[in-house]
Amino acid sequence: MRQAVCVLSMEFHIVIETTGRRHRGDIMSPETRSRVMSRIRGSDTGPERAVEAMLRDLGLTFESHVRSLPGRPDFVLAQFSLCILVDGDFWHGWRFQEWRLKLSERWEQKIAGNIRRDVQNRRQLRVAGWQVLRIWEHQVKHSPSRCKMRIKKRIAQGLPYDPKPGNITTTVAPDQTETGDF
Repeated sequence: MRQAVCVLSMEFHIVIETTGRRHRGDIMSPETRSRVMSRIRGSDTGPERAVEAMLRDLGLTFESHVRSLPGRPDFVLAQFSLCILVDGDFWHGWRFQEWRLKLSERWEQKIAGNIRRDVQNRRQLRVAGWQVLRIWEHQVKHSPSRCKMRIKKRIAQGLPYDPKPGNITTTVAPDQTETGDF
């Protein structure tokens, strides 16, 4: 693949590939990048801890990262048949189409794979009778009170169908995944 390199400073350079991608070249060595990436937490992230505090403040009983459910939901409120997913903007592809070409092909494929897996996991949860509430990282940071309100609303509105958590049914519940465009 042909590349044109434009050096902007000693710290980084812009790489323009013939595919039209435009992204910054990595200024870290592969070893340093690996060490940095390995420190990124997969669970108990800042947004997850904030949502956990909301759930505790509401006096709700929940389990975290239930391995027996598809995608290991961040929070499971069994008494309400509710799974809460707290998704990071980058890793789960918030508005991915707007910034995907800024990534290398490898990272674009990684995030696209995460998005496909998320869709599949949410579908499996709904088919099994669970309500799914998706909360994005930016929503927790910018409007925690609104996130808390969404949790309360989801619990208060009741279930639109008869849930049978853990049992696979032949009917699929309507898509209840709220993306929240704020």
